[in-house]
Amino acid sequence: MRIPGRTVALFASAAALAGALGGCKPPPEGADGKPQYPVHFDTPSARPRTTARALFARGDSGTGVRELQARLRQVQWLNDGPTGEYDDLTEQAVSGFQGKRGLPRTGRVDTVTWQRLVAMTHRPGQWELYLMGGQPAAAPDPRCLTGRVLCVSKTSRTLRWMIDGRTLTTVSVRFGSQYTPTREGVFSIYWKSRHHVSTLYDSPMPYAMFFSGGQAIHYSYDFAAHGYAGGSHGCVNVRDEGAIASLFAQVRNGDRVVVYR
Repeated sequence: MRIPGRTVALFASAAALAGALGGCKPPPEGADGKPQYPVHFDTPSARPRTTARALFARGDSGTGVRELQARLRQVQWLNDGPTGEYDDLTEQAVSGFQGKRGLPRTGRVDTVTWQRLVAMTHRPGQWELYLMGGQPAAAPDPRCLTGRVLCVSKTSRTLRWMIDGRTLTTVSVRFGSQYTPTREGVFSIYWKSRHHVSTLYDSPMPYAMFFSGGQAIHYSYDFAAHGYAGGSHGCVNVRDEGAIASLFAQVRNGDRVVVYR
């Protein structure tokens, strides 16, 4: 039977296409005469595993760690700080948070852990980030730049101990509440009392340095325990006992106190 030339050409094209695609082409034979199948299947176990990138881990420090700690406090997984230092307590809090939500308990903050924590919390404010102090000090008031001065900023909640314009010590401080505000202005230390106890409130005021009536700069156990969650009755509270002890030893009666915004 005679096949038209056009049909032969179509068959040839189809055969060529099949060969190119490997559709009907037999596999090559190996040395043993058996066909070889160079086909490899990628099974799930053979694929490389990827892990979420760690954002924060033990040993890290900075503002990011401080925000992490503040958010962990919001969901009651951390009671200390924020300190800005990724310590063992922070690692334990992260691990507990992860385990509670079915995440791998690595103690490191990866993107999945961070996204879950952010979804459950609000952005921390200034005094949540520095609940227990450690905030940077404001620039000193011009009245603090000469002589011996305890320079107290209500804006940054810090006290600088300054001599002739040079800052020797900076500590975090707390002030009076809305109803018992700390007075502002220029004063002088007129009395020091190492083991003072308030007769009005029957509360201890160690290392008290009085500057205006019953208002003094002194160590506060409550400030040390609860940070800015509380307030004083008008005094300037210090939470670092070592720092206030050192200040008490250096400050003299007659040294100025400047309290400013």
